[in-house]
Amino acid sequence: MSQIRRSAVSVAANIAEGCGKRGNVEFQRLLNIASGSASELEYHFLLARDLSFLVPEDYTRLNDGVIEVKKMLASLMRKIEAERFAS
Repeated sequence: MSQIRRSAVSVAANIAEGCGKRGNVEFQRLLNIASGSASELEYHFLLARDLSFLVPEDYTRLNDGVIEVKKMLASLMRKIEAERFAS
């Protein structure tokens, strides 16, 4: 549980930290870290399911949420990248 909490908090904390930075390069770097934390969270949910700590329905719901967050992060990273090269 502690690793799941740490991964989940890391996603949000890195996004928040990136928003506070002045440049898009640093923001994009922190978004990449957030994405890595989301992938770690995805793995922890899979492991919890495989060890029968999560019932399949809860796993599916949680995993779908993480996948949605990863898609949103990827979209934001593409937008930041496009803005960086447009300048």
